[in-house]
Order: sequence, then structure tokens, then C-alpha cells
Amino acid sequence: MFENLTERLSTAFRNLSGRGTISESNVQEALGEIQTALLEADVELGIAKQFCADVMEKARGREVTKSLKPGQELVGIVHDELVALMAPSGGDAAGEQASRIFLVDPGPTVIMMCGLQGSGKTTTCGKLAAYFKKMGRSCLVAAADLQRPAAVEQLQQVIDGVAANAKGSSRIAFYGEPDKCAEYGKAVNAAVGVCRRAVDKGRAERFDVVILDTAGRLHVNDELMKELEGVRMAVNPHQIFLVVDAMTGQDAVRSAKAFHERLSVDGVILTKLDSDTRGGAALTVRKVTGAPIKFLGTGEKFDALDEFSPKRMAGRILGMGDVVALVEKAREEVSEEEAEKMAEKLAKGKLTMDDFLSQMKSLRRMGPMKQLLGLLPGVGSALKDINIDDKQFDRLEGMVHSMTAGERRDLKLFNKGRVRRIATGSGTTPNEVNRLVTQFETVQKMTASLASGGMADRIKAAKAMSQSGGMPGLPGMPGFPGMSMKGSSATQSIKAKFKQRKK
Repeated sequence: MFENLTERLSTAFRNLSGRGTISESNVQEALGEIQTALLEADVELGIAKQFCADVMEKARGREVTKSLKPGQELVGIVHDELVALMAPSGGDAAGEQASRIFLVDPGPTVIMMCGLQGSGKTTTCGKLAAYFKKMGRSCLVAAADLQRPAAVEQLQQVIDGVAANAKGSSRIAFYGEPDKCAEYGKAVNAAVGVCRRAVDKGRAERFDVVILDTAGRLHVNDELMKELEGVRMAVNPHQIFLVVDAMTGQDAVRSAKAFHERLSVDGVILTKLDSDTRGGAALTVRKVTGAPIKFLGTGEKFDALDEFSPKRMAGRILGMGDVVALVEKAREEVSEEEAEKMAEKLAKGKLTMDDFLSQMKSLRRMGPMKQLLGLLPGVGSALKDINIDDKQFDRLEGMVHSMTAGERRDLKLFNKGRVRRIATGSGTTPNEVNRLVTQFETVQKMTASLASGGMADRIKAAKAMSQSGGMPGLPGMPGFPGMSMKGSSATQSIKAKFKQRKK
């Protein structure tokens, strides 16, 4: 997401290096690059021009802070303007408060979902249910899409999956009337009736939230838009969310504007942000509709729904990463008890293959590796054209699972016969097993040296880790051997890109 935009903006900022002040003459060229980058990201022309004019107004004549370079100073100005562009009015300075969902008390809070066909609305209903379940809120999801074949059954499968597998212990339930699908087109208020009865059920059974999944429709279809207006008048929802496919660019923004004019939507949920989207919809949908972005869909799993933060999104666009999101993901997957146990083992300098396996499983639950690395500052653009194969984890897990309990605890037991047996059992090669064992020994030595407290030992351990090609750990994770791409074309590509950035 935003890789091309990030790269173009970085080029514009680098062109200002070596200048003593920020003035109209030395910023104009950079702004030309920024405007081109925004247009290529599918930002509407008028908004792109106004954005650059606002940046010029803030930058004109500003003296460069002693500790910063002109390019860095401009980054700060552009960052603030990006936040202002995406932040809704009525919130705090960064637009964080207005981007959140507020629940009514007593409940239920009624949320009506709408959007174009194929925008990912049904999947998003499941993600919202999982979101509320994790918050400790009970949720009833109603199937009011009586138009699309098997839409009711599809939503029921999604919600049953959320109820069974999503984190949290709160009630998640489905409400549907499949028999009403036959009446659709004959009975004018068929969908309206389903929504009304779903809300009544949610109120009677004391659910905290009721989500209404309405049928996808084109905004130019007046008859179907009137149906949405009928649902709104019948149940008076507390929140109306518009689901928008970010891959459709400015078409998505135009349809969002039309929906907003008919329904006065309270928020937008952008889906498919994990795809190769140019990101223009994320930058302009708030400006065009006036409705704040509430959530971002970043994958297919139930938990792939992120609360929208203008400040953090601006940081991602400018290549600053989103370490906060990375830490939040780590906290969700690693409990305090697990972290304490790992800290004790680190303090003693004792790590086993079982610890490595546990840490690797936690990492996999956090999401695809490329997506996680993209949250680190300066890494996202370097990974733009690189394919990181998460199936490497399957091979590593296979090797560890093929070891005996004793072998996982004591690497000294390994010999050629054991290595061959593990390679055969895991479908790998003896070389791969040997590499895993060697790199894990390095990690053990590093943690033992850190536990000893000697500075010389720490430096020596760090150098050994670097030379082994082991992968540094993410928050709360000491290190993952076996994931190095050292010498591979992928690694060489990353190194080359970073060298270019330094120049």
C-alpha cells in the first residue's frame, strides 16, 4: 500500500538536500514532484493542487531548524498537511477521536452497512463482529441482502466462523430470514421488515450491537437507494457505514459522495488496502464526502481490520512506518505470562527450540511477514518489488516438529544420522537442518552473553548474530534463525535500494 507514492515523495524530499532555507524557489520543484505523485496515486486534481498550495503556504520562508535538513523540514510540513487532509473535523488535533465508534447505552447500537456490489461488505460485517467480540461486546449480525443469490447463507457462514474462532468470549449471533428472499421484488418492504425484526431481537435479547448487512447496489439505481432510505427511516440506525473498495480509486470516491448525499453516512470503511492499490481513495474520501474513515480492511482474516489513524497513516505514506501498530499486534499475540516466561529464560541465557517454535507461531499470527516489515520505518519502499515467501515458516516448523523432545532442548545431541532423519521427516534437506541448528546456536550464545552482562561479550554476540545472517526479533521476540535471505537476489535488491536512498 502506498509504495509508489512513498517512493516519489522520498525523491522530492531528497532533491532539497544541501539547501539552507526553505523558500518558494527551492520548494517549487519538490512540490511539482509531490503533485505528480498524488495524481499517480489517483488523488483528484483539485485536491492535489490545493494540497500543494497549502504546503507551499506553510513552507514559504520558513527557516530550517538547526537539527534538520530542508528535506526533513518539508517532510514535517507534508506530514501535518496529510493528517489535516485525512482527519475528520470534530476530533482532536490528529482526528483520532472522531474516527472511533461510539456505542450507546443502553444498547443496542444499530449499525447499518451499505456500499457497492463487490466492495467486501459481507466480509467486513464479519470483521466488525470480531472487532466487537474482542472488545467484550455482544453482537447480532442481520442478513438484509435479499437480492444476491446465497447472500444470507454466506453471511451466516462468516458469522458462525467469527463466533467459533475470533478472540473474545462475548456472544456473536446471526439473524436471517432466507424465506424472505423469494418475496424480494414482490414485497416492497421485505428487506426493511428483516431489519426491523433484527433490531427488535437485538433489543429483546440485550445485544450490545446490531449490524445490518444490506444489499450491494449502484448509487445510480434510484429504486435500490430508496430501499436503503426506507431501512434508515424504519430502524433509525445510530451509525451508517459505507464500505468502499480502495482499489477502485476515484470511482470509489465519487460513489461514496453519492451515497453520502442520499444517506448522510457517518463513516467510511476502506477495504482491500493490502492489495496493490494506489491509495488515492484513502487520501481523498474524507475531503470529498466529509465523512470520516473509521476502519481499514488489510486482509482476508477476521482480525484484519484496523482502526483508522490519520497521523499513523501519514507516517506510513512518508515511509516512517507504523511501529505503534507493530507493537499492538505483538501485544495481542503475546500474553503477559508468556512474555514474563520468555524474559526469565532470556535473563538466564537459556533458549530452546520449543521457545523458538512458540515465538514463530506468535509471529505468524501477527500477519504476513512483508506486511509486518512494512510497518518498520524506511523498510516498506525497499520491499516494494520483493516477494517474501511465508511458506519458509512451514519448513522451519516442520524441521522443529521432526525433532525429539531431547533434541529440542539440547543441540549437542545432533549428529549426521539425526540430521538426515529430521530432514526426511520434514521434507527438507540436511543442509537446511544444519543451517537452522547453526543459527540457533548463535542465538543461544547471544542471549547467554547478554545475560552475563559483560559489554565485550555483548558486542561479540551482536557481531556473531550479524555474521550468521539470523533474522532480528520483532517486539518481544529475541530472534528467528533460518529466515535469512543472505546472498539471495531479494537481499541484494534490498541492499541496493538502501544504498540508493543514502545517495
